[in-house]
Order: sequence, then C-alpha cells, then structure tokens
Amino acid sequence: MLNRILFITLCASMLHAQTILSPNKKLALSFSVTADSVPQYQLSFGKRSVILPSRLGMELRNMPSFLSGFAVASVETSLTNDSWDPVLGEVKTIHNNYRELKVTLKQPAVHNRTMILTFRLFDEGVGFRYEFPKQDDLNYFTVTDERTEFALTGDHNAFWIPGDFDTNEYAYFETKLSDVDANKDRRPGEIFTASLISRSMVQTPVQMKSSDGLYINIFEAALVNYPAMCVEIDQKKFVMTSKLAPDPVGNKAYMQAPAKTPWRTIIVSDKAADILSSKMILNLNEPSKIADVSWIKPMKYVGIWWEMHVGVASWNYADVNNVKIGETDWKSLRPNGRHGATTARTKYYIDFAAKYGFDAVLVEGWNVGWEDWFGNWKENVFDFVTPYPDFDVAELHRYAKEKGVKLIMHHETSASATNYERQLDTAYRFMKANGYDAVKSGYVGRIIPRGEVHDGQWMVNHYLRAVTKAAEYKIMVNAHEPVRPTGVQRTYPNMIAWEAARGNEFNAWSSGNPPFHETILPFTRFMGGPMDYTPGIFQIKMSYYDPKKTEQVHTTLAKQLALYVTMYSPLQMAADLPENYEAKPDAFQFIKDVAVDWDDTKILEAEPGDYVTTARKAKNKEEWYLGAITDENARTATAPLAFLNAKQNYIAAIYGDAPDAHWEKNPMAYKIDRYLVNSKTILSLRLAPGGGAAVSIKPASKDEERGLKLYK
Repeated sequence: MLNRILFITLCASMLHAQTILSPNKKLALSFSVTADSVPQYQLSFGKRSVILPSRLGMELRNMPSFLSGFAVASVETSLTNDSWDPVLGEVKTIHNNYRELKVTLKQPAVHNRTMILTFRLFDEGVGFRYEFPKQDDLNYFTVTDERTEFALTGDHNAFWIPGDFDTNEYAYFETKLSDVDANKDRRPGEIFTASLISRSMVQTPVQMKSSDGLYINIFEAALVNYPAMCVEIDQKKFVMTSKLAPDPVGNKAYMQAPAKTPWRTIIVSDKAADILSSKMILNLNEPSKIADVSWIKPMKYVGIWWEMHVGVASWNYADVNNVKIGETDWKSLRPNGRHGATTARTKYYIDFAAKYGFDAVLVEGWNVGWEDWFGNWKENVFDFVTPYPDFDVAELHRYAKEKGVKLIMHHETSASATNYERQLDTAYRFMKANGYDAVKSGYVGRIIPRGEVHDGQWMVNHYLRAVTKAAEYKIMVNAHEPVRPTGVQRTYPNMIAWEAARGNEFNAWSSGNPPFHETILPFTRFMGGPMDYTPGIFQIKMSYYDPKKTEQVHTTLAKQLALYVTMYSPLQMAADLPENYEAKPDAFQFIKDVAVDWDDTKILEAEPGDYVTTARKAKNKEEWYLGAITDENARTATAPLAFLNAKQNYIAAIYGDAPDAHWEKNPMAYKIDRYLVNSKTILSLRLAPGGGAAVSIKPASKDEERGLKLYK
C-alpha cells in the first residue's frame, strides 16, 4: 500500500518558519532560520516541549562551513502512508506513516551553495538528516564536525554508557544528565579496547525520562558511509551536541555530492511501552536491496562457546606464544588437552541439536591462529579456511547434513579488517563448499588499519562490505563487537543479528551485568535491531566449574528464559552447556518451544531500568510467548491476555521464580505451573529480585480443557 501526497512547494526566500504536525497531530516539528542565518528546529509533544530551539550545521575541512549564512530557497511538505513486510521481525507488517518537511537552504555568500534538511515526523517521533545535492561548488568534501544540537527542557533522568568509539560493551548507568560522569566506569581488564573520550560524552541510543513524565530516546537511523554518533552533554544548559568518530588524522567523514547523512532520531511518548513498540528506526531505512530473500531464515542454535568462557575449554589448540599463518606446522604442536572445537565434541553438539530440534551448531576455535593473537595487534592472524588438526571439516559437514543440522561458521577477525577483507571471497567460498549458511564474525581488539576505530566511517563501510559480499554467497551474518545497528537490517536482511553491547558472557568472567541491565537494553541497544545476547544460562554460579570462582550470572534461571521474549532476535542461542540443559529438562522445554520469528508483538508494561513485560505471537502459529523481567527489586508483573482469540481456550505454562528465588542468594530456584487461560485472563506473575517469568500459551484441546484449572 502506498499513499504519498505532495502538499505544497513554495519559492520562499523570505520564509522564516514552518511547522508540521504528525499524522495523529500529537507531535509538532518547527523549523526556522535565526536572525543570524542559522537553521534550527524544535519539537513538542502536545503542549509540552521536547526539544527547545536547536541549531544544525556542518564544519568542513578547508572550505566554508555549513553552519550559517543561510536563506530558505524552498519548502516542500508531503504525507506518506504505506506499509511493508519485514523478512524477519517482531511483527508481520510494519506501518509507515509520516509527514515530511524538506527545506532547501542556500548560502548566498558561498556561490549559492545548497544544503537540504529533510524532516520526517511520525506519530512517535522525528527523523532528520542533511542532504547535499550535486552542484558546481560542492563535489568532494571532508566533514570535520557535525553540529547537530538536541536542546532538552531540563535535567532529565538518563540511561547511558560512556562515549567511546571503540566499544559499546559497558554496563549502563542511570543518573541525571547533570550527574553523567563517564570516568566512573573503571573496570580494569574487562574491555580491552576501552577508550573514554570525555567526562560528559555518552553513546547513542540514550534513553531519558523528564520530570513531567516524557520518555525521550535520541539515536540515529540508516548509518551508511558515515561515522557513528555520540553526544556531548552541556550539563548546565542540558544541550546535547553530536560527536562523530574520527579517523587517524582527525577527520570525521569523506563525502562526495550527492550525499546524505544518517537520520538523527528523537522518539518520544508519555508511555514507556510506546518507545519499545516504535518501528520508526526501521522505517527510516531503505527497502531491501536483496531481491531473493528466501534463503534468509530464523535460527535457534547451540554451540561450542560458553564452555570457553567458563574455563572448561579453550579456543586455542596449543599453549604456545609465537605462531605464523602459512608457516607454523600445527601437527607438530603439542595439544593442550583443553581445545573445545574437536570433531568429537562438535558431533556431540550436533547430536544434541538434532535430538531437541535446534537448527544449528556454532563452533568457535576451529581454525588455526588462536594461540597468540589477543592483544598483539597482528595483521595476519587467521586465514578462515585452515582447521586445527583435531577438527575434521569434511567429516563434520557430512555428519551435520546427515542429522539435519546446520553448522554456523565463526570468523574472529581479531579486528584486522584489512586481513579479513582480503580473504572474504575465499572464506565465503569455503563456507558454501562445506555447508555453512551463517557466520558469526568478531572484531575483538584494536582495529587494523591502525588508527581506525570500530565506529568510524571506514569500519562502518567495512561491516557493510562484509554483509553485502556475504549476500552474494547467500550467507547470513551475525557480527560481534561491531558498530551498533541502526535499522540497516531492513536494507540488508542477511544482517540476521549483531551483538554491539555488553552481552551475557560478561557474567562468566567479570563483574558481570547488573540485574537492571536487561531492562535497559530494550530502550537502548535494541532500538537499532536484534541482538545476539546469548541467553539461556541454567548453571548460574561459576563456582560450579571452579570452586575458586566467585562470578555468576546476575539473574534467576526463570529470567534467563524470559529473555528469549523480551530481547528480540531471529537468531537465538541456547548458550549453556548441553549437560546443564539435560539436567533440567522441564525448564529446558521452554527454550525448545519458544519461537524466534513473530507475527505480532505486544509491550504490556515497561519502565526503563525497572521492568519489561512482552508478549509475542509465533510466526504462522496460534501460539503466544510471554516474558516478564525485573531489576534487583521483586515485583508483580501484570499481563492481560486480551490479545488472545476470544473463541479459543489456551494452556499457559508458566515458568516462574520459586517463592525463595533471588538472583544472588538462590538464582536457580524455579517452578512451573499450568493453567487454562483465555482472552479475559489477567496473569499476575511474581518476579523475584533479579528475576522473571516466561509463559508459553498454546491452544487447548477438549481433553486438556477438562484436565486443567482455569487461571484466577
């Protein structure tokens, strides 16, 4: 469905202000040029201001800036109302309805040089970007700074991580804007590439709540050929200003007209659940560039991974500290006896996957080079095709195919992006020849080319080069340690999931993720797309593997189940060891049952940093799954089931915290109850401190109806 109406085009050299309303008229966006010829915008929600007058502009290298001296040349407004179906997603169909304001600006003193500001105002927020048409006086140009402002109305409560262009694996803070202090996060050894920029700079997305109850999310969409954006906070005036990742010589972006920036986004509502329901970020991205998407499939997988993090296995084959790709005789090295990615161990995982209905098995540490790469800033660490002597690629290809299970390739690039790019075709050909349709890539370490950063323009382009090249081979990509996604998976749907945040593995060997971590992520990292968070840990205490270990997962077991619903991803891992699942088959049933691709999603209740309750309908099935999670505080989640078919009764299997469960004191205590429910049922789910509840809701047969009690 497409409905795009052009309302007005004005020759408006004397025009100073324009205001547009969102389709439901709840939001108002105003644009004007100040008395000193600077473009600015402001945003309001009903009668409440969200963004006060905020300036826009660009600084360029060795050229006049795009900061001031502007006159309005023309204004166009239009209305778009259409819909589209994502390849994989949280809902079957996404509605795309916005009013657009396109302002063409001229700089009379610079040969009438042109810049266009395009605003798209949705019912839930606004996206705007800079556009630079092809013109005589602008061809190649270098951006040294982007001066986009977000002037806030006060000292909002904020959920943030420190500004850093080389990692986003920080734990979140909740403070007032005036109390933001990025220097607080000093945890030696946890994040190898941590490089804090300034005390008052934070990464986007940043989620805020105003004193009058507005939820405000600032982020970006369609990050392509441009560096990622952090924001610097003026902690007295409460103005945020864009800060872009630099290259080795301090420049931010190299552009050639016609050119455009990513969209700067502001999502706002007086209901927290509306923030999580928004599809504005996706709508601001371009449609799929992949014509045939039939090979892009959701996947539920297990893998040789967690056992390395808990210390019972290793990625490396031998304990040596000086190896060279193409020169080292791997068969001559003495195995350390702890190598995880062996043929026998992989077959064990394949058997487990086949027995319990999993789609795939991830194998990390299968290829040579793991012995001495970490921290050495080596250029040529991996070749992505040479297995260790104890990993038989051909035999495992045969065995997995026989069992009906796919293998997921692992490419740890060691952040040597140049080395990876040289070998992409060779690596992807090797994958296809051996039955691999998906790859997990990693970017641990400092970037090569040396001096580049994970979030810079060069690396943003690299991640997309890898994804587009993978699409040529019909390969799905799950990138770890990349720039955070910004909805680009709409354009390249083989970007099946990315990490780009502090994942579950930090609980195995560090101070871990605090209990409120997973209640903040949906408002921040997940705004840009699905995350491979790797939930499903059943053995919570790391002392199980080593009595000297004090680390643990900072949730209850029931909350680990709930994460499969509250954290969206079409690629979901059952991350724990198979042995730990088989020890708790009743709880494992939920992981086996839960879907990973959805027809519908309902955010039933939410508050950033406190709780989230989400219900989702499985793709092409009359089955719903519900997840409720809390922070360190016990609470009761309320879940009305009004979304169910009113003519059908259902069985609700509730996987909840036991009465004495507690994320720290008794995290593995759970209970399972089954009830008959219908569309009039309202579930009250008791959540322990750091706990959660997971519910599967399936149609009940007549026999099942007779054998179960109606939930009251």
